[in-house]
Amino acid sequence: MVESARQATGTSPPPVSFETHPSRYRHWTLEVAGRTATLTLNVAEDGGIRPGYQLKLNSYDLGVDIELYDALQRIRFEHPTVGAVLITSGKERIFCSGANIFMLGVSSHAWKVNFCKFTNETRNGMEDSSAHSGLRFLAACNGTTAGGGYELALACDEIVLIDDRSSAVSLPEVPLLGVLPGTGGLTRLTDKRRVRRDRADVFCTTVEGVRGQRALEWRLVDALAKPQAFQATVRERATALAAGSDRPAEATGIALPPLARTDDAEGFRYRHVEVRLDAAARRADITVRAPAAPPPGTLEAVLAAGASWWPLEMARELDDAILQLRSNHLDCGTWVLKTSGDAQHVLGVDAALVAHGANWFVREVIGQLRRTLARLDVSSRSLFALIEPGSCFAGTLLELALAADRTYMLHVAADAGGPALCSSEANFGLYPAVHGRTRLDARFYGEAGPLADVRATLGLKLDCTTADRLGLVTSAPDSLDWADEIRIALEERRTLSPDALTGMEANLRFGPGETQETRIFGRLSAWQNWIFIRPNAVGEAGALKVFGSGRKAQFNWDRI
Repeated sequence: MVESARQATGTSPPPVSFETHPSRYRHWTLEVAGRTATLTLNVAEDGGIRPGYQLKLNSYDLGVDIELYDALQRIRFEHPTVGAVLITSGKERIFCSGANIFMLGVSSHAWKVNFCKFTNETRNGMEDSSAHSGLRFLAACNGTTAGGGYELALACDEIVLIDDRSSAVSLPEVPLLGVLPGTGGLTRLTDKRRVRRDRADVFCTTVEGVRGQRALEWRLVDALAKPQAFQATVRERATALAAGSDRPAEATGIALPPLARTDDAEGFRYRHVEVRLDAAARRADITVRAPAAPPPGTLEAVLAAGASWWPLEMARELDDAILQLRSNHLDCGTWVLKTSGDAQHVLGVDAALVAHGANWFVREVIGQLRRTLARLDVSSRSLFALIEPGSCFAGTLLELALAADRTYMLHVAADAGGPALCSSEANFGLYPAVHGRTRLDARFYGEAGPLADVRATLGLKLDCTTADRLGLVTSAPDSLDWADEIRIALEERRTLSPDALTGMEANLRFGPGETQETRIFGRLSAWQNWIFIRPNAVGEAGALKVFGSGRKAQFNWDRI
C-alpha cells in the first residue's frame, strides 16, 4: 500500500507508528472486570490506516492489529490480576470477516507480507502468554467468523461459536482470493487443533465454511451455544479459564508510558537503543546499551522501577525499533547489531530475572524479551553482529549475537583493550527462539559437549581466542584485517538477491526441528510470499484483484 499511495500522490505516505493507547483506540474496547478482560472488536469502517478502502463487516487492517497488540501489552503489565481474555465482537451476527480484502488488493507486496507478519506475531504472542504467563484466551464467536477472523479465534485457547443455524467458521482464502490463510490458519488447524487432513482440505476449499455440530465434530470449535444461552456459556467458560490461571489474584499493575524516541536525518534513538541508517549502503546499525548503573537486585526495587527497569524498557525500545525498520525502511536489508556498556550490569539484571522469575512482573518482562528477540528471528533482514572494544555482548545481550546470521569479533587480547563476551544463566533457558530451543542449543544442534564447554565459562569474560574456540563467533579478524573484512562482507551481502536471502536465512534460523511458529513463518516467508506475487492472485484478472467486482478470476492453470 505504501507503493500504491506513493504512485497516486507522488509523495511518500507518513511512516507507520506502532504506539497507541486505549484512549485513542478506534476499533477495540478493553474492559476489565475481576479476573477477566474483555476485548470487543467493533471496527470503524472509515478508520483504515491508509485511504482507499472501508473496513466493512468487522474486517481489519494493520491499524486494527496495532491496537490489538497494544491492548494485549496493557493486559500483560497493567492488569496483572487478569487470568483470562475474552475476545468478542460488538457487531451483531458477525465476529470478524478477516483481513480487509480491498486493503490487500490496493497494497504493495511488501505491505501485505509485513502486515501478515505482524499479525502472526501478535497471535503467536497470545499463545506465548498462554504457555508461559498463565494468561488464557477465549474467542466468543457471536456470528460469522471468516479468514483472519477465524485465525484470531484459532490463536485462543478455546473457541465458542453461536449455534444460530447461520454463523459459521471458514478459511475461504484459497477459493475466494487465490492465496493461503496467511496468519497461521492452515498450521493451527493441523498442529494445534489436530483437524484431520481430509477434513481440513474440505474446510479450506469451502467458501461458506462449517457451522454448528459439524464444526464441533471436526474440532474447528470447542463449544456451541444457542443464542439465548450464548452469553452465559461464554461467561462460564471465561470464568473457568481465569480460575485455572496462576496470575496473581491481587497485584498492582505497571503502567506502560509512551516510549521516548527522537528522530533525525541519521536515524532514531531511544534511551537504551539507537538506530543509525545508511541509505547508500542499505544498512541499519542497531546499538543496544547496557544499564548505565548497577541495576536493582531485590524484588522490591525491581517492582519500584516498574516500566523504567532496564530489561523492560530496553525490550520495548528494541521491539519498536524492529517494527519501525521493517515497515518504514524496507531498503535497509542488513541490520548490524552492536552493544555497549558494562557487562556486569547486564549480568546483574540476568541474576534478578532468574532469581525472581516466579514473580508475575518479572515473568512478563522475560516474556517481553523473548518475544522481542523472536522478532529478530523472523525478520527478513540479514543480521550481522560486531563485537568490538566497548561492546557488551553479555547474557541477555549475548542473545543478539546468537540471533545473528554471522558474528564478527575483533581479535585483540582483552588485556590490550580487546572485546569480550560472556554468557549467563539466561542464555540457557529464558529465551527459547521460535524453534522452541535456546539459541545456544540450536547453534550446536543440541550436542552435549559444546554446550557443556560454554556452560563451564558461565559468567566469565571470554576473549576472542576463547570465544572462537568455543564456536561462539563466525570470524575473528585482527585489527589489520578488521575494517576490510567487515566492509567486504557487508558489500557482498547487499549484492545478493533479497528474495534468495530471505529464503536462505529463514531456513537456517528455523532449524533444527520444527514448531508451530516455524511452520507458520516458514510458510509466510516462502509459500505466501511467492503466492502474493503470482498473477493468479494479484494479476489484473487475479482473484485478489477482481474480488467484489462481479468478474471471475482468470487463472494460469499450469501446476508449477
